[in-house]
Amino acid sequence: MNNKSEKSSNSSHSMLILLAAALAGVAFIGMGMFMYNMGNDMSTMTKAVIRMSDDVHSMRNDMSGMSGRITEMATSMDSGQNSMGEDLDSLANNIEVMTGSMLQMGDSMQGLGSNIGTMNTNMAAMTSSMEQMSNNMSIMNQSMGRMSYDINKFTEPEKLMVPFIR
Repeated sequence: MNNKSEKSSNSSHSMLILLAAALAGVAFIGMGMFMYNMGNDMSTMTKAVIRMSDDVHSMRNDMSGMSGRITEMATSMDSGQNSMGEDLDSLANNIEVMTGSMLQMGDSMQGLGSNIGTMNTNMAAMTSSMEQMSNNMSIMNQSMGRMSYDINKFTEPEKLMVPFIR
């Protein structure tokens, strides 16, 4: 009778360990799925940032073209200012200042595009790190499974001592 209660205790102990190992496995699978989804979200975000970078480059080109046209306009007005008087001279000067500002703004847009490109690179590196972390989680999951198996073996030492009696 004492042997029967000891087997029952060993059986419930084994069940608890098996349940704990199963819960740990489910938790690691859940974490792996979370990391996978987060990687997909980061990839989507990276694509959106790339599109935004393309839009900024397009805007910069438009601004450069506009500044070229404004420079032409300023030059034409400057050549005609002799006949138009002081008011047109002042207007031409203001347009030249605006042209300089537009060129600076175009350069700033180019810098912004460059910074967004750097951010894209950094996000790609982060996505790669996330993928590596997800792979490492998978390896850890496998190790936990093997560890669970080993722990289960140690709960019944007679199986270790006499492996062929089953």
